[in-house]
Amino acid sequence: MLIDRTEVIVSSPGRNFVTLKITTDDGVVGWGDATLNGRELAVASYLRDHVAPLLPGRDAHRIEDTWQYLYRGGYWRRGPVAMAAIASVDTALWDIKAKVAGLPLYQLLGGASRERCLVYGHASGQELPELFDSIREHLELGFRAIRVQTGVPGFASVYGVASSAASGGAGRYDYEPARRSARPAEETWDTRAYLRHVPSVFEAVRGEFGPDLALLHDAHHRLTPIQAAKLGRSLEPYDLFWLEDVTPAENQQALRLVRQHTTTPLAIGEVFNTVWDYQTLISEQLIDYVRSPITHGGGITGVRRILDYAAMYQVKSGMHGPTDVSPVGLAAAAHLGLAIHNFGIQEYMLHSEQTTAVFGLPVEFTEGGIRPLEEPGLGMHVDENLAAKYEYEPAYLPTNRLLDGTVHDW
Repeated sequence: MLIDRTEVIVSSPGRNFVTLKITTDDGVVGWGDATLNGRELAVASYLRDHVAPLLPGRDAHRIEDTWQYLYRGGYWRRGPVAMAAIASVDTALWDIKAKVAGLPLYQLLGGASRERCLVYGHASGQELPELFDSIREHLELGFRAIRVQTGVPGFASVYGVASSAASGGAGRYDYEPARRSARPAEETWDTRAYLRHVPSVFEAVRGEFGPDLALLHDAHHRLTPIQAAKLGRSLEPYDLFWLEDVTPAENQQALRLVRQHTTTPLAIGEVFNTVWDYQTLISEQLIDYVRSPITHGGGITGVRRILDYAAMYQVKSGMHGPTDVSPVGLAAAAHLGLAIHNFGIQEYMLHSEQTTAVFGLPVEFTEGGIRPLEEPGLGMHVDENLAAKYEYEPAYLPTNRLLDGTVHDW
């Protein structure tokens, strides 16, 4: 069975997505997600101009060979653009293989290791009453694990708080900090104010919702290693499920210092793209969860490679999965998460009605978890005609500056 043709679909049903469609010579269709938030057109061009021309005539069943061909054969390895493109091809080929087998994809990955994949939702609020309302909304929906993000006194806009006053609730889309604009918005940051405020937020949340609710928090790379260690220690009384992206982890040795000072579980890696990015973090057990999504981590083949390595050191999965990962990427994550032994948790946000109308909903959400549909392949049903009605619109994640104007990590 040979690859006959490919199509790169860029559409914006609620937000921008890059979707790859591969069709075989006998008409089987596979879908892949290549969305890279704020850099979508770079991946679309890489796919159209440099990857798609290489695929027609290749055996669609030779997934590992195709992965190595695109990764090693390109010479310029790794990086989010190349790995997102490879991910879309890999995922689409797994979708095709499972459809030909007549099985849900997870069955080809070894079958189910659990009944469903525990997920966490995003609750946020500029102040505590708004945050509490958001947590209650998630509990009513059925979530059993919730990421808590809050405003910081004195700052009108803070990443992860969907209703930040600076935007008046408008301009952001699909509950995310990206804004439709020609240039990134700039937000202001003060680490000392944040470190003073966050422990009191979790104290209040625990006091309101009790000890059993799984709570997560994302520092989003904004801290130095010693600041991260301080935050982790200050949050220990509130028993977090994890503390995410406390410091830029390109300097993997920095996590040694963090680990020495706190027992709060650490999650790292949503900006990592290959198993090589994790070598020190995993082998020295400096983290507890790996965050790479299938969409950015080289597909099912690439992320499975990361998680098999992680399993050797009792490190679990915690795949990135907000609404900048399309339902195609979510479906792939659900199939892989159901199959692997070292699954931890899956990030899960509800897509907009527009997005769902185009892609459908390829998972079932019950009892605080998701499970992929019992259909051959990924279970995707993409409405290409509807997708074509939503044209790409420039949108960017914000940039971050300290009080003195210095550009800062975020």
